Amino acid sequence: MIKTYKTVLAAMMACGLVFTATTASAQIKERTFRAATSNVSGNPQVDGLEKFAELVGQKSGGKMQVKVFTGAVLGKDIQVVSSMQGGTIDFATMNTNLLVGIAKEAGLVDLPYLFDNEKIAYTVLDGPVGKKIHGSLEPKGLIGLAFFDMGYYSLHNSKHKITKVEDLKGLKMRVTETPITIDTYKAWGAATVPLPYAELYTALEQGVVDGGGQPPLNMIYGKIGEVSKYYTVNRYSFTPVSLLMSKKVMDGLSADEQKVIRDAARDSLEFQRQSSLKKSNETLEQLKKSKTEVTELPESEIARFRDAVKPVIEKYSKQYNEALATEMFAEIAKAKAKK
Repeated sequence: MIKTYKTVLAAMMACGLVFTATTASAQIKERTFRAATSNVSGNPQVDGLEKFAELVGQKSGGKMQVKVFTGAVLGKDIQVVSSMQGGTIDFATMNTNLLVGIAKEAGLVDLPYLFDNEKIAYTVLDGPVGKKIHGSLEPKGLIGLAFFDMGYYSLHNSKHKITKVEDLKGLKMRVTETPITIDTYKAWGAATVPLPYAELYTALEQGVVDGGGQPPLNMIYGKIGEVSKYYTVNRYSFTPVSLLMSKKVMDGLSADEQKVIRDAARDSLEFQRQSSLKKSNETLEQLKKSKTEVTELPESEIARFRDAVKPVIEKYSKQYNEALATEMFAEIAKAKAKK
C-alpha cells in the first residue's frame, strides 16, 4: 500500500498536480493582476513578464493570475508609474533610469559605460547595491522585484554613418527623459530631444529626430531599424529594466501571496536574462543583414566616447547619492577582479 501511494504521488508530482503542504494551506485568494510594458511580443522584457506571470500561476495553484499588456496600451511609462503608485496597475517593466524623478538613486544605473559586460552587471544588480537602488523606490509607492536585461544601447540615425564622436555634432537625437542621458549626448555634441519610447518610431518617421540610442532588440522588435539607416555599435549603456510592483497592491496581499510574487520574480530572472542574451546576439546579426548599415567601432574610438562623458559620470555620481555610487564602483571593481 505504501509503495502504491508513493508511486501515485510521484506521478501526480510529475504532472504538476501536487503542491507543497505550505502552498496547499496557504492564505491565497483568487486574484487577477495587470502588468504593463511599452515593449511588444518577442522582446525579452515581454518574455520575462510572461514567464513571471506563468510562475505566479504555478506557485499559487492557479489562484493568482497576471495578465500582460504590451505596446504601452495601459499608458506610457511615466503614466504607468503614476497608476502603480495609485494601485490601479499592479506590475510593470521599464528602464530603471526612468525612475530617477521619484528616487535619484535609480539614476546611477544610467551612467554611461558603467558595466563592461553582462556578468558584472548581474553581479552588482543582484547584490546589496541593487537592493538599495530598488529599496529607494518603496517610500515612493513602488517595489522593485528584479532587474531584467535589455542589452546594450548603441547609436542609430537616418543621416550618416557615425565612425567618431565628432559625427554626432548637430544631429537631433532622441533621448530618454533623464538628465544623465541628455548630458551624455550633449557631451558628444548632439542636440537632444527627450521623448517617450512609445513616440520614437513616429518621431523618426516624420523627421522630428534624426536618431537616438537603442539596443539591437528594439531595432528589430520595435522596428526602429525601419526608420534608421545607420547603426553604430558603441555599447554606451547597459540599461537594466526593473520588474516593478505597486506597493499599495503588495501591502494588500497576505504574507503567502507576497511570497508567491517574490519567488516568481526571482525564478523568472534566469529565463529572462538568457532570452535577452540570445536575442541580443540574434537581432544584431539580423540587423547586419537588413537595410540598416551597421558600423562596429574600434576600441580606440570607443575610448574617445568614454573620455567625453567622464564629466557626466563625475557630476551625477555626486548628485545621485555619492555614498551609494562609491559602493557601486567598488562592487564593480570587485566583480571585474573575479574574471
